[in-house]
Amino acid sequence: MKKIAELFSGKAKTIYTTEDADKLVMLFRNDTSAFDGERIEQLDRKGMVNNKFNAFIMQRLAEAGIPVHFEALLSDNESLVKRMEMIPVECVVRNYAAGSLCRRLGVEEGLELTPPVFEFFLKNDELHDPMINEFHIRSFGWAEESELKQMQALSFKVNSILTQLFANAGMLLVDYKLEFGRFHGDIILGDEFSPDGCRLWDAKTQEKLDKDRFRQGLGGVVEAYEAVAHRIGVELD
Repeated sequence: MKKIAELFSGKAKTIYTTEDADKLVMLFRNDTSAFDGERIEQLDRKGMVNNKFNAFIMQRLAEAGIPVHFEALLSDNESLVKRMEMIPVECVVRNYAAGSLCRRLGVEEGLELTPPVFEFFLKNDELHDPMINEFHIRSFGWAEESELKQMQALSFKVNSILTQLFANAGMLLVDYKLEFGRFHGDIILGDEFSPDGCRLWDAKTQEKLDKDRFRQGLGGVVEAYEAVAHRIGVELD
């Protein structure tokens, strides 16, 4: 699929139009950012790892009945995806307490959350992705009530699938964010699922294997991503 023009460039991905109005090319770059883009570094192989990691996860979700925008791998760092109308809302599912939840509520990191916590955040870097609720979303017209119910239901279905996938590889899926959009009137899963947008811990040692290694200056970011990929069966080379 031939790229025509750059449509959008985010913190770690660039999106291009193609000759098919319903298809886009998603390029995963080596850029790694934290704190709403205040800290940015280039990490060798990261774009390739996240591209192939995301392809693996999206294919597993599609096989389980989750509608996804992923179509095919095009190269080491490019994927073909459906062109969606993105909903500017992030859906966050938390299985264990970490990150902003601990700061907001003063709870101990690692506390198991039963049932899992579900939260909405507005996707807006300038406002630091503020937490919102379904009334904000409906009042400002970001999504309809029926769409919100679909997004929540799909988020929890994803949770059931992926918690088991990572548990089988000796890891805890601590939390993650999902983004959805509209494609020909249907709600489907978009963006990506990689260690950039979730927290993964080794089940025995609690070692962090995700982007917190970058945020907290722990080092070995791409090495951790590659280790996670190998443990769940992603072919990187």
